[in-house]
Amino acid sequence: MLFNSRVVALILAAVVSGVTTAFLSLVPDVSMQSLLVAGLLSFAATYLLVYVTFEFLVFKEIGEIYKVLNKMRKKDFSFIDQDDTSTSTNPLKRINREILTYGVNRNKEIEDLRKLEVFRREFLADVSHELKTPVFAAQGFVHTLLDGAVNDKRVRKRFLKRAAKSLDNLDSLIHDLLTLSQIETGEIKMHFEHFNIIATAREVIDQLENKVEKKGLKIRMDEEYPNPIFVHADAIRIYRVLVNLVSNAIKYTDKGNIQVGFNVEQDFIQVIVRDTGVGIPPEDIDRIFERFFRVDKSRSKESGGTGLGLAIVKHVLEAHNTSISVQSTVNEGSVFSFKLPIGQSTAEMEEEARLELEMMSEDQ
Repeated sequence: MLFNSRVVALILAAVVSGVTTAFLSLVPDVSMQSLLVAGLLSFAATYLLVYVTFEFLVFKEIGEIYKVLNKMRKKDFSFIDQDDTSTSTNPLKRINREILTYGVNRNKEIEDLRKLEVFRREFLADVSHELKTPVFAAQGFVHTLLDGAVNDKRVRKRFLKRAAKSLDNLDSLIHDLLTLSQIETGEIKMHFEHFNIIATAREVIDQLENKVEKKGLKIRMDEEYPNPIFVHADAIRIYRVLVNLVSNAIKYTDKGNIQVGFNVEQDFIQVIVRDTGVGIPPEDIDRIFERFFRVDKSRSKESGGTGLGLAIVKHVLEAHNTSISVQSTVNEGSVFSFKLPIGQSTAEMEEEARLELEMMSEDQ
C-alpha cells in the first residue's frame, strides 16, 4: 500500500503545524520560542489524532476489505463471521459487511446454477435414454415387418403386439413427464374435496388385482373397514398416488402379499402401503423419489415402468403440504405411508351448515 497511517499522519501533522505557526506569527509580541512550542504541540497532537483515527478506523478496515476480497477470489468462505456488525457506526465496516454479504450470495447463486446445470444435463441424458428404449424397440419390430415378416400372419401379429406395447410405454413415459412438469410449475392445481379414502383404495386394489394374480401375489386391506373414512384432498391425485405406490410394491415383490391400511389420528389419516418385497438398501432410500432412479435397474427393465412414479408421488403429496415416509428392510419388505387431513361426509357438511344457519338466526 502506497500510503499507511503513519505517512498520512505525518503529512497532515506537518500541514496543521505549519498553518498553526503561520497564524500565530501574525499575532503581535509572540516570540520565536512560543511559535516553536506551539508548532511542536500542534504537530504532536495532530499526528497522534490522525494516526489513531486512520490506523484503527480506516486502514485497518481497508485491510480487512482486501483480505475479504482475496479470500472471495479464492472462493474461501471459511472466514464468514455470523456476528451481526451491520449496526456499526463505522462506514467502512458496513461496506465490508456489504461486500461479504454480496460475495456470499453471489457464490451461492453460482453454486445453485452449477447444480441446476448438472441436473439439467443428467435429466436430458435420462430422458433421452428412457425415450430411446421404446422407440428403438418399436422401430425394430416395424422394420422387421417391412423387411418381409409382414407376410407371415403369426409373426406379424406377434411383432405388432410388441410394437404396440413399446409405443404404450412411450405414451406412459411422456404422460408422466408432462404430469411431473405441470405439477412442478404449478400448472396442475390441486382440487380439494371431501371423499372416502376407503372407496378410493378399494378401486385401486380392484384395478391392479390382475397384475397381482399374474405374479402369484395377494393384495388386500389390512383389516375390514365397514365405515367410510373421509379425507380432504384432491381425489384424482391421491388415487394416482395409491396406484403408483401399489404398482411399485407389486413390481418389487416376488412372493407374499401387499396390504393397504389406515391409521386414524386426531386430525389426520395415515395411509399405509406395505409389501413383502426385496426392500430398499439404506443408502438408496433418500434417492428413490428422484426421476428415473431405480434401485435394481435390471428388474425395472423386466417389469416395465417409467421410473417417474415415486417422483410424481412426492410432488403430489408436497402439493398437499404433506410428505411420503419410507421404512424398509432388505429382503423383508417396505412400508410407504403419508398423512392427509380428516374430511367430512356430505351428511356431516350439511349438518354443520344447518347448525351454522341456526346459530346465525339466534344471533339475529
